[in-house]
Amino acid sequence: MSGNILIIDDEIKLLKLLGMILSQENFNVKEASTARSAMTMLEQYDFDVVLSDVRLPDAFGVELVKSIKNKYPQIEIILMTAFGNITDAVQAMKNGAYDYLVKGDDNEKIIPLVYKALEKVKDNKSRTVQQVVTKGFDQIIGKSPVILQAKKLAEKVALTDAAVLLTGETGTGKEVFASAIHEGSDRKKNSFVAINCSAFSKEILESELFGHKQGAFTGAMKDKKGLIEEANGGTLFLDEIGEMPIELQAKLLRVLETREFIKMGETKVSKSDFRLIAATNRDLEDEIKQGNFREDLYFRLNVFEITLPALRERKEDLKALAKNFIDLFSHKLHLSSIQVTPDYYKVLEKNDWKGNIRELRNAVERSLILMDNNILDADSLPHYSEKAVPESDSLSIRSLEKIHIQKVLQYTKGNKAEAARLLEIGIATLYRKLEEYGLK
Repeated sequence: MSGNILIIDDEIKLLKLLGMILSQENFNVKEASTARSAMTMLEQYDFDVVLSDVRLPDAFGVELVKSIKNKYPQIEIILMTAFGNITDAVQAMKNGAYDYLVKGDDNEKIIPLVYKALEKVKDNKSRTVQQVVTKGFDQIIGKSPVILQAKKLAEKVALTDAAVLLTGETGTGKEVFASAIHEGSDRKKNSFVAINCSAFSKEILESELFGHKQGAFTGAMKDKKGLIEEANGGTLFLDEIGEMPIELQAKLLRVLETREFIKMGETKVSKSDFRLIAATNRDLEDEIKQGNFREDLYFRLNVFEITLPALRERKEDLKALAKNFIDLFSHKLHLSSIQVTPDYYKVLEKNDWKGNIRELRNAVERSLILMDNNILDADSLPHYSEKAVPESDSLSIRSLEKIHIQKVLQYTKGNKAEAARLLEIGIATLYRKLEEYGLK
């Protein structure tokens, strides 16, 4: 099986070694020593698999994974980490990475793992299931007073060109609201462009937002449109704007005031007419006091603020949200005739959902994998069930956990990193349990 592979690592000796190993398997290999040059290559070539180090000189590999998957969802990413970076690796899996390797110790696993990743890429490309995409305010699920109030505000502001600041805890659906506002506006025929400001270093974020000219920096092989230019006539959504470096905040403020910007490496002024929606889970007023956020930019952004409620504040919507995710993942997993018991919803309603809608989505996906006989019940939600089990039944608990892990591994086709994500445990913990239960 041939494939196009991109390796990202600033350790040149290791970079060359990996390149040689993969080239001997007749893969088409490209090498990059920085995130910036890697992003440029991703624009120029059609890659299937990316191998990336966690620690890069100009970006954090864990967040780079998320950025690559957002722009190139068909690509599978294998993260390379050193000992002591297991936490980073697990977070990368949550961000969409295929798996991870420990540098030095896992060299013999590289080739088999790349082949597995290529198989998944092939499956992704061959899957032509047509899905009905819900857009606009119909994608906001719930009838609770707090969500209806937020939705009502969003519907009103959508008809204007005012800047919108979406606030609230992580996982409350800020990008869904931003997309709905765009679809409800006069700009819906043009682009909705989104970027997570925490995903890049200052230099790469500047290039992503403003664009650059060929030769503006090492690795800038051709002109690149920035997202501000891409959003012309449409909407620019800046997620986690509280993470934006303060130097870039000044440049963004100028764009908002003048609608003019200058690409990196260029002197000519360009213009872009876009609508800005920003989101944050931080208290920006507190960030201003600490000197981390510009007050003048805050006032520019905060023309119209909408605070999204936490899931624990809208428990009456939980059943409708769960049903939506059951339908979504049943389709994805090719399941039919699912029966849901009242106990299933009772267990869901008892939880506080600190991770909000995102946590609920993960819990529903995992429960569909763990269910027996197409029945969703309390036993399908072992992380959230409060069934009292006597200490004498500890053997039974161990047996249930072993079966639980086996089912998840069967679903992920042996992908331990994905299994750890679904089990919501660290990858090191999963390996320990595999050894404990003799499941290696």
